[in-house]
Amino acid sequence: MIPIKTPAQIQTMREAGKILARILDLVVREAKPGVGTKYLDALAEKEIRVNNGWPAFKGYQGFPSSICTCLTHEIVHAPAIPDRQLKTGDLLTIDIGMRYPAKNGLIVDMAITIPIGKITAQQEKLLQITKKSLNIAIKKIKPDIHLGIVSSTIQEFVEKNNFNVIRDLVGHGVGEKLHEEPQIPNFGEPDAGPILKSGMTLALEPMVSIGRHEIILDKNKQTFKMKDNSACAHFEHTVLVTEKGSEVLTKM
Repeated sequence: MIPIKTPAQIQTMREAGKILARILDLVVREAKPGVGTKYLDALAEKEIRVNNGWPAFKGYQGFPSSICTCLTHEIVHAPAIPDRQLKTGDLLTIDIGMRYPAKNGLIVDMAITIPIGKITAQQEKLLQITKKSLNIAIKKIKPDIHLGIVSSTIQEFVEKNNFNVIRDLVGHGVGEKLHEEPQIPNFGEPDAGPILKSGMTLALEPMVSIGRHEIILDKNKQTFKMKDNSACAHFEHTVLVTEKGSEVLTKM
């Protein structure tokens, strides 16, 4: 069953999305060569708490930090603790979620991949294509279409640009819980999946690799990384299905 949010819930998520986008923007501006992931995590948690939120990831299934900080070949779920120093040439993915208000609130979720200093031309293209695939997919969202239209749009655009979407990880519904129905793959057929309805809130998140799509679990038992050690990127927004289309709740 895919939850339909009430007008009051939507307004809360709208407020939360604006706050979270500001926090992520602040963290991104601090991400430079020589900066540690622990510092970025502490900054994010402080800002979330100051704004009457709660870091949705911290403690979730034993996760130790408030944000995920994946580096270059890691695709999702890399903890920010223990500390790692950023260096020139890294790709840094910051994934952040917040429950707002902190007690009994609703959750919004977003992610961005950024360059740390100078990166290769191919990596620059990877970031551009992954981000654009998310924006193109968001524009497809409207009531009474199959979710597969959104998923297949991402796959088609990414593969047309000679990259690959990750197959073993998916987006998800979000709101009352961090992970709600539906699952949102970044590939598939246009006529597949549930029918979208106004009031659904979706965490849409293309995950893209320069190399093959296969992933493996790191020895820390939390981080997923590319099996072929290729560079990868991840962009995410919380999106509301409206009566006529969509609204990005976490717009930066």
